[in-house]
Amino acid sequence: MAGPAEAAEQAAVGNKMRTHHFLRRLDHNRVTQAIKKAEGKSSGQIRVFIQRGKFEDDALPRAERRFLQLGMQKTRDRNAVLIFVAPRAHKYAVVGDVGVHEKSGEEFWKKLVHDMRAHFKNEDFNRAIILAISEVGKLLAAHFPRTGDTINELPDEIAQG
Repeated sequence: MAGPAEAAEQAAVGNKMRTHHFLRRLDHNRVTQAIKKAEGKSSGQIRVFIQRGKFEDDALPRAERRFLQLGMQKTRDRNAVLIFVAPRAHKYAVVGDVGVHEKSGEEFWKKLVHDMRAHFKNEDFNRAIILAISEVGKLLAAHFPRTGDTINELPDEIAQG
């Protein structure tokens, strides 16, 4: 997985909001379609996970554990990326597996979480998540182009827990 410095942000994810309110405002269909579109150009895999409940510790270790629990490290090319959002904790993280991190460098992750921050702060959750999917998709397409034997290794739907 990617190193911690480049992948996490502890910023306001909008105002205080229960996870079920966040999930109601999240356009699940648009997010899933954005994942399908991004993955359609590469062999990479993208997942979005919404963490229920509040916690005080850093989001990155939780995101890294969830990455492993979802089996994302098992992709053939080690090219999976998890977008982890914890609305109640007002935190988020983006975690890339070793194959992605080797190609991206730390600046990519820093810029990505920075760009997401403004949208989360304005409570434009859909835009923040779809922006991340799009940018990760471009990175994956550049370094892990789709081939004839590319398969969808992970579900595209939003996971939560």
